[in-house]
Amino acid sequence: MMDLILWRHAEAHDGREGQDDLTRALTPRGEKQAARMAAWLDRQLPDGLRVMSSPALRAEQTALALKRKFKRRAELLPGGLPEDLLELVQWPRAKGAVLVVGHQPQLGQTAARLLGMGSGACSIRKGSVWWLRQRQRLEQSETVLLAVMTPNYL
Repeated sequence: MMDLILWRHAEAHDGREGQDDLTRALTPRGEKQAARMAAWLDRQLPDGLRVMSSPALRAEQTALALKRKFKRRAELLPGGLPEDLLELVQWPRAKGAVLVVGHQPQLGQTAARLLGMGSGACSIRKGSVWWLRQRQRLEQSETVLLAVMTPNYL
């Protein structure tokens, strides 16, 4: 059994002309969103969790709200593909749980693929979490959506 928890970075400032997209920081509202979601996650997350984040500042700031160690991974940068994410987390071969802090459309495309929704992307709102589980059922592998949480409803 493997859990994959997809956490989209919280609200960030719009980019200014000439600004590197990777240096965009969270807004004050985004900081609150990240803190609310981190508090909820902290109560739910299992022991032995691995945490990975895009190295973009807004994703790192979101991950830091959880107050756990995390690894920055280039595979999670904006523009990444679902294949990159799934290979990184070793889905569905790994055991345990992995939390990924990243960006649209990669997170939504990954969720859509795992849930059998074709090539389109699910829309994952800023600061939201989608919690997926891969399990064996009657000798077949299946993906179950355990939870969808948004910081606005916590």
